[in-house]
Amino acid sequence: MTAPASLPSAPHPDTSPVEQISGDPHSGLLILCDHAGNAVPRAYGNLGLPPAEFERHIAYDIGVRALTFALADALGAPAVLSTFSRLLIDPNRGEDDPTLIMRLSDGAVVPGNARHDAAERERRLAAYHRPYHAAIAERIDAAVAAGYPPAILSVHSFTPVWRGVPRPWHAGVLWDRDPRFALPLLDCLRAEPDLVVGDNEPYDGALKNDCMYRHGTARGLAHALLEVRQDLIGNAAGVAAWAAHLEPMVRRLLDTLPELGEIRHYGSRSD
Repeated sequence: MTAPASLPSAPHPDTSPVEQISGDPHSGLLILCDHAGNAVPRAYGNLGLPPAEFERHIAYDIGVRALTFALADALGAPAVLSTFSRLLIDPNRGEDDPTLIMRLSDGAVVPGNARHDAAERERRLAAYHRPYHAAIAERIDAAVAAGYPPAILSVHSFTPVWRGVPRPWHAGVLWDRDPRFALPLLDCLRAEPDLVVGDNEPYDGALKNDCMYRHGTARGLAHALLEVRQDLIGNAAGVAAWAAHLEPMVRRLLDTLPELGEIRHYGSRSD
């Protein structure tokens, strides 16, 4: 299996804040990509930043759009992706999260965010953040109504070095209380002898009102957030290799774990 030879152009956030892959609604899986794009609506310019900053991890998760397309194609699964930069507003944060609109990100001051007020926050929520989550909810509602509650796989990537410290993990799985998808996925990844895999590394999965809480924990859907190190999926060859690793793992879990298609409520460590 290979990554798509060429990805379709993503919609610009001026056209749509959401990109969708149709897939099979009966597949038992929904793939999400919160930080797929690094574009900013034209009205916001570059948020006062030089263009080079939008090639960094602060603007988007490098490699994840291509990996999401490759996995959705291989698994026949639907997917929902954002089209706007996380510097505009972060769709993996709750509406009340103080890091929803970042004024400073990994050493970069964001002038276009420095003095945003409540009215501007509401504008960005209404135009970008909420439509993304509404598209996810619509997909979930349709699958549940058809009798196929989906497991959710959220695809992210992380920078190899953070604040001067190299990160040893090739990948990590983030989760809160629901172990149904996350722990078997961890086991599959750890069975690969050359991989160093983090359990809730390099981040903790118990983030109240984040995307997985909202659409997984709160709705009782099995879910896992996958983090892949960005240098491993920064080109087509890396994406193809990781898609080839992940596709049989995810397929096997969907085929052998019927509990992934059940609605169960576990609460949250962050409650």
